[in-house]
Amino acid sequence: MNSSKSKFWLTMALIITACGGSDASETTNDTVANESAVVNTTVASETATKSLSGEILIDGSSTVFPITQAVAEEFTILYPEVNISVGVSGTGGGFKKFCPGEIMIADASRAIKDSEAELCKENGVNYLEVQVGIDALSVVVPTSNTWATCLTVDELTLIWTADSSVTNWNQVRDSFPDAALDLYGPGTDSGTFDFFNEEVTGEAGSRSDYTASEDDNVLVNGVSGSEGGLGYFGLAYYEENKDKLNAVQVDAGDGCQSPEAAFEGNYFLARPLFIYIAESAKDLPEVKAFVDFYFEAIDAIVPAVGYVPMLEEQKSESLNAWLEFSK
Repeated sequence: MNSSKSKFWLTMALIITACGGSDASETTNDTVANESAVVNTTVASETATKSLSGEILIDGSSTVFPITQAVAEEFTILYPEVNISVGVSGTGGGFKKFCPGEIMIADASRAIKDSEAELCKENGVNYLEVQVGIDALSVVVPTSNTWATCLTVDELTLIWTADSSVTNWNQVRDSFPDAALDLYGPGTDSGTFDFFNEEVTGEAGSRSDYTASEDDNVLVNGVSGSEGGLGYFGLAYYEENKDKLNAVQVDAGDGCQSPEAAFEGNYFLARPLFIYIAESAKDLPEVKAFVDFYFEAIDAIVPAVGYVPMLEEQKSESLNAWLEFSK
């Protein structure tokens, strides 16, 4: 992710500067003031910074990736001997590694499915689910598209449903031009795929004749490079590429709304973002320090990479759940 770099590095510099101070109680912000003593033990001293080492294996959602990757980059400035690997195999792909115990943390843009939870149970993998942010799934077209400024949910269903025969923009709406429709979207291992289809296509499921990828940058390049392109992915990837993409507003019955409406809590395709932490890893010093730092940093990182911060009560609930889990 490259947009808002100035904002990102400024806010993170403030966090790191605060964390490097001698008084740990000064490192917290108003959101987590009551938990400052616990959270800030992760960055208490230069000695601790140099002594912490190990490996943290993370995989999963491409949507949550920008948050976790940014946290990892900042964490390794403080703890350079900790090697953090953040993969992008999709939410479902992440759980396929998490539930057999191959990774310590799973990024997820949806809640774990019953079948995935059962696999974790079969393998003796207990875990904690915590919300870390909110996404506004973005429907996008190239900037050259001047006609599809707003689509209804019914029109999105017409385009994406499994039995759809729509291949041209003028089949979506008579006033649209005679232009081939070129579709891009996440693959079936993606939580974004699952969420979009729950909200848009329902039990009918999604059509399969589109360009699918778990790498949202591939989708960005595909849509932006096609005159008739249409795709969907997380808000951060749209925010990063506004110079070559337009966000299509969505009308779910209350008028046309852009994904930025999620910042006011008024967007149809808004959803929570999660990380899952394995119980077997929570007592490893490097993992505990990393998750502690995650909560220390998300107030700055989540909006800086293009997502929606949680409400105060959501942040407090997530942090308290982690503090209890990590005792």
